[in-house]
Amino acid sequence: MTNTVNLPADVFKAYDIRGTVPEQLNAEFARLLGLALAQQARAESVNTLVVGYDGRLSSPELAQALQHGLNQGGINTIDLGMVPTPVVYYGAYTQHTGSAVAITGSHNPSNYNGFKIMMAGRTLHGADIQKLGQMMTALDPTDGIEQGSSTRLDLLDAYVNEISSTVLPQRPMKIAIDCGNGVGGVVASKLYQALGCSVDELYCQVDGSFPNHHPDPADPANLQDLIHHVQTSDCELGLAFDGDADRLGVVTKSGEIIWPDRQLILFAQDVLQRVPGSTIIFDVKCSRHVARAIKHAGGKPQMWQTGHSLIKAKLAETGAPLAGEMSGHIFFKERWYGFDDGLYAGARLLEIVSAHEDASAILEELPKDISTPEIKLNMAEGQPHALVARLQQDGKFPTATSISTIDGVRAEYADGFGLARASNTTPVVVLRFEGDTEQDIERIKEEFRQALIALDPDLSLPF
Repeated sequence: MTNTVNLPADVFKAYDIRGTVPEQLNAEFARLLGLALAQQARAESVNTLVVGYDGRLSSPELAQALQHGLNQGGINTIDLGMVPTPVVYYGAYTQHTGSAVAITGSHNPSNYNGFKIMMAGRTLHGADIQKLGQMMTALDPTDGIEQGSSTRLDLLDAYVNEISSTVLPQRPMKIAIDCGNGVGGVVASKLYQALGCSVDELYCQVDGSFPNHHPDPADPANLQDLIHHVQTSDCELGLAFDGDADRLGVVTKSGEIIWPDRQLILFAQDVLQRVPGSTIIFDVKCSRHVARAIKHAGGKPQMWQTGHSLIKAKLAETGAPLAGEMSGHIFFKERWYGFDDGLYAGARLLEIVSAHEDASAILEELPKDISTPEIKLNMAEGQPHALVARLQQDGKFPTATSISTIDGVRAEYADGFGLARASNTTPVVVLRFEGDTEQDIERIKEEFRQALIALDPDLSLPF
């Protein structure tokens, strides 16, 4: 049965489905997606999907329409209501479906929304997402299929109880949390209080218009209110979450931001005490110090491609107990289920630092180099991947000690690294540089400039 809806091709991203509401994503799109997912679920002998949604104004309608399509296609749904994305994943595991959809725009502006999808134990990404788009335009008929049913389930208490019974801080702590008016606000304070913390709340009222600041802890501007609060109160540190609470931001008493690659070092040192010799996965954007620290702690560092779906797939493939990426997605398989969960990562961080009198000092002592923020070379659609493919093939980096091309080009040097990779979500080449000194960074930047200009002399480079 071919539908007459004109599907916007560019919402089918590398890691999920995401676009603007209502121009690209609307109730009819969600219903058709539900029908396509039902068709796939039937083919994979899955009979039930867990569904939950974030605090965006459009999310309830999209969730209802998605479930309507799933039910129409003969698949049962477990409706969790408004919950963080990690709680949707938690439902997929604890309800033994291995299959779920989180309706969320993550950290995108308020007029965006999207769908993160698990099916039969794996996160759909890449070709799987493109295939869904194709299925939505040529759906199998549902005549004769018995309609599925929807059951409401509240999992927040179970989620809090499981974490607080297994993650055990050694002393009570006073912390501040900033949920950015995202959906983390429905459970974050309750979780950390269950861990014995006293909690100061910033912007924990869920509001899909995000009236205070954008819910993205990867941007330092969005952490300034939390930094100010921690510095001017008796809080020991601050935790911040993105719009759907699958990513964690951390700030110390002195106002230092502990970026996710440094968080990963702390977690790796802890995990490797219990599972010595195991593999720890990190993405190509992370500091050189991550691999060094993993080796020093007796683990095997494995660098992999950026993208929460790709990291999650690598984690499942390798059986690693821990993985993380620079954007803030941290995946604990040791003592947890292996999905990215900013709220759980915050709990594990508190467990570790609570063993010390000065929690901020422990975080600030984690190794770090001088590094640039992400530098974005804006290009037309399709151009970034073409340029980076040429850079992988023909790029010259004469003073590099090694080159990795698993995701773009990462050139390692004795005193730093440079990275150029094509974004899978927007038409940009993302560049990042790290070095022992500013002079080292400038030298590495210059080598990348020369390599890029040699391929295209007309490039207008932003660095």
